[in-house]
Amino acid sequence: MALEPTTLLDRPRLPPAPPPLDWLTLADAFEVACLVRCTPPPATDGRRPTVETYRGGVAEFNREDAARRMRQLLGRLDVPVEHELATGGLRRRYELHRLTVPREQRSAYATLLEAGWRQGRRELLGGPVPGASTARRVWRPRLAAAAWRSALLAGGRHVRRHILGVRLIDRELAAVLVRGAALLDVPALLRPGAGCFVVSVAHGPHRDRILDSVALARAC
Repeated sequence: MALEPTTLLDRPRLPPAPPPLDWLTLADAFEVACLVRCTPPPATDGRRPTVETYRGGVAEFNREDAARRMRQLLGRLDVPVEHELATGGLRRRYELHRLTVPREQRSAYATLLEAGWRQGRRELLGGPVPGASTARRVWRPRLAAAAWRSALLAGGRHVRRHILGVRLIDRELAAVLVRGAALLDVPALLRPGAGCFVVSVAHGPHRDRILDSVALARAC
């Protein structure tokens, strides 16, 4: 039996996909997303914490340079943020830098981070595109550098005599770092750690190439 015309007309329409971010906005939004994903997600209701890009508009860092970098990026993206500093500890003092996006800005912030993460991840994990534009060939290594810069600023340092590495709990970000290192002509090793993943590169020319690529003087 043929469907009535009104049946097809009443079918709900899916919202159109948002347009892709331009390269400059993508690089900044992707780096912010990587910074946030380097931090441990908060546990809720006694359940195991889940890894996600948006953390209720809050990010906490134990290093000032990571917080300062995120503030710089959000400023370029026109996202206001409040910076609180707390200190604690008795014999060993520590600092905790909390960045909070105002409530009225959190919806736009969440959308921006999700778009930045998805688009940046797709660019890095996808294979070479035949006939890729000059812009894509230029910006993919910059996205790789942004991911490594975030990990070195906000991830857990895992430095040994023969390697430079970071500890992460986010499997997807770890995969992005391995692929990003390859785009920077550096082989990276991924191995499981105690409740985390360790991504490392060898000391020597490979370590130097990573550090040269992530230098903030080039990124800003």
